Amino acid sequence: MQKSWWQMQILVIVLNFSQRLKLRKNNWESETYEFDELLTEFSSQKRVYEVVAKPVVESVMEGYNGTVMAYGQTGTGKTFTLGRLGEEDTAARGIMVRAMEDILADITPGTDSVSVSYLQLYMEMIQDLLDPVNDNIAIVEDPRTGDVSLPGATVVEVRDQKSFVDLLRVGEAHRVAANTKLNTESSRSHAILMVNVRRSVKGRTEMDVSISGENGHSLSMMGSLRPPVVRKSKLVVVDLAGSERIDKSGSEGHTLEEAKSINLSLSALGKCINALAESSPHVPVRDSKLTRLLKDSFGGTARTSLVVTIGPSPRHRGETTSTIMFGQRAMKVENMVKLKEEFDYKSLCRRLDIELDKLIAENERQRKYFDDEVERIRDEAQCRIAEAERECKITLENEKTKCHQEYLDSIRILEEKWKVHQQSPKKQNEEAESTSNDTREVHNLLQNEKMLRQSAEDEASDLKNQVSHWKKLEATATAEVVKLRKMLDTEASQKEKLEAEIDILRSQLLQMSMEADEVTGSLDKGNGPGKIFPGLDSLVSQTRSSQFREQSNGPKQPIAKLFEQVGLQKILSLLESEEPDVRVHAVKVVANLAAEEANQEKIVEAGGLTSLLMLLRSSEDETIRRVAAGAIANLAMNETNQDLIMAEGGVTLLSMTASDAEDPQTLRMVAGAIANLCGNDKLQIRLRGEGGIKALLGMVRCGHPDVLAQVARGIANFAKCESRAATQGNKVGKSLLIDDGSLPWIVKNANNEAAPIRRHIELALCHLAQHEVNSNDIINEGALWELVRISRDCSREDIRKLAYRTLTSSPTLQAEMRRLGIKL
Repeated sequence: MQKSWWQMQILVIVLNFSQRLKLRKNNWESETYEFDELLTEFSSQKRVYEVVAKPVVESVMEGYNGTVMAYGQTGTGKTFTLGRLGEEDTAARGIMVRAMEDILADITPGTDSVSVSYLQLYMEMIQDLLDPVNDNIAIVEDPRTGDVSLPGATVVEVRDQKSFVDLLRVGEAHRVAANTKLNTESSRSHAILMVNVRRSVKGRTEMDVSISGENGHSLSMMGSLRPPVVRKSKLVVVDLAGSERIDKSGSEGHTLEEAKSINLSLSALGKCINALAESSPHVPVRDSKLTRLLKDSFGGTARTSLVVTIGPSPRHRGETTSTIMFGQRAMKVENMVKLKEEFDYKSLCRRLDIELDKLIAENERQRKYFDDEVERIRDEAQCRIAEAERECKITLENEKTKCHQEYLDSIRILEEKWKVHQQSPKKQNEEAESTSNDTREVHNLLQNEKMLRQSAEDEASDLKNQVSHWKKLEATATAEVVKLRKMLDTEASQKEKLEAEIDILRSQLLQMSMEADEVTGSLDKGNGPGKIFPGLDSLVSQTRSSQFREQSNGPKQPIAKLFEQVGLQKILSLLESEEPDVRVHAVKVVANLAAEEANQEKIVEAGGLTSLLMLLRSSEDETIRRVAAGAIANLAMNETNQDLIMAEGGVTLLSMTASDAEDPQTLRMVAGAIANLCGNDKLQIRLRGEGGIKALLGMVRCGHPDVLAQVARGIANFAKCESRAATQGNKVGKSLLIDDGSLPWIVKNANNEAAPIRRHIELALCHLAQHEVNSNDIINEGALWELVRISRDCSREDIRKLAYRTLTSSPTLQAEMRRLGIKL
């Protein structure tokens, strides 16, 4: 956020041509005043706009807040300068119309937006000029930033100049006016026009992120580590009702009451300007609704131009002098303008949703491609198996036919030779040798034939083995496919069952969360300093006990019924759900169950404490962190659970949450948990060593009364344990609270307006002063005077007596009191 100082610009519309304003006292004396600009009655509306409002409008378009305001006596031209519509003569258009023309001309319709609210402050009530039924709008102030807003006012988005002029015409018709001696149409209310401008900041670079898939494809998406930036600014145009004297205006009856209300609010505005001009530590902005609305315009962050209007009549010299002095004092006020930029998380969320849909679609395409590829490979394998079987069969048949034919040929040749041998006995002796040779040759041929046949049979056997192997592979593949199909069918049915069960559990959790919120809302009105959800005051405890006894005698509550039906384990398992809504409802149910002592032991045994600490460590959702911290605070009421929280690093997690959180309710839960741990004598050293006290003191930055009350309670518990340990001889040396620098804050808040904060701080101060080694620090930090005040004026008798005993039993404090002349 950019900051810079802006000296308030004061402009005066007067009835002369000089650059200095002279106000004549009599015929001999006159006073001279200097302003940023002097405009005469002959100055055009265009020049008035360019001098008064155009620099403010340009600042608004750059992201800064701006205010244009007219102040002066009735009838001196405030409404003419600001709100003239110029329907008959365009040159007579006022600042409101011209400012909107410049704003609409500078915005981009696709990315920028302009919205308008038109109000009047009448009789100390804020009324909506665009919706007259809405006649008592409340002012809301942000406790963290101090910004003032009107959430009940009508907000209309403006897209063209004609619609804006129509809105002004409607508002002016509803504005209160009356006829007085000073003006025939005197404004009886302060008119306030609020123009909200929202502009997108262009030129921010974004980062491309590439994701590679398994099949080699590349999925590209646009991602940005930072969301788009928008600038939000507000232009406020204030037409103040004219200040008047009753004797001159002739007001009476209801008009008199209106004049009183107008003068009261203008007087409150003058007091605020005086306080700011004199750098007073207190500015009475709460004396009037007008000053509360203009809190940002004077001494705030807006760039402000003030038009001071006066008249030339000597009869009204007193009013003219008062108006001029108001402008002189306002010139001394300085504003620190701030550039307001915010991240557009909604636009980022929409962009991420689009990218998520693209990724889901791409994933579905990849899955379809994978399934088609598996089917193709399976079909190709079956074709190859069939082709191999066919080739093996053909080869085997060919080899078998070839071997059989060779065998028949050999037999035929032998038979022919044998016949020849039988027919020619004479040649037997001659051919004996040749026959023997032929026989050997035939024998060799037969041996070769056997070897060839054996090799063919071996080759055929190998081919059969290969065919059998391919058949086994096919059977295995078929079995795997069948098994995968069964697994997919089983997973699909289980998914349907789980989705149905999740829907049931979600509805039950939603009902439990709603019932838990109702129970918490009805019982949390008396929250005390102990538990975060149910409270610990004795009266609230008795009331709650009676309510639970009545409920136990009658039908069971819906939360108890759902708790029995669903079961604690299922509820705790939903704390790890991927859906944010389910986690939110689950942690709310666990937190409300943890508010009852009867459920705490079951929750801890089932691992609920560990789950809550994991949520506190990992979740970024503010609601989950707030409710989880509240549940841990409730569990921390039990001494056994306190040891478990310390053993699992709970104090470190709570300290980290305290440093990161900004929400007051989250800080209240965290401070309550640490405050409960501070009441355990055995954990004092470990608690302080793990940063518990530092975290507790760091949360005072929030300034919220509920957070400060829990911080004060934790300090009181810690101081009480230290005092008890020192009395028993288990502790020596200065208090750890004083070592961590808590004493200045204790002294500062010892007389706090909030009773819970003041009561705990007074107890802590009394316990710290009981230990003699802390006496010098008590004196040096000014805590002695607070102890004396507590012993005299405290509303609680037990605390008052404790402070008196502490002061009378400490020799060091007694000596200092004698030195200062203090008597109890």
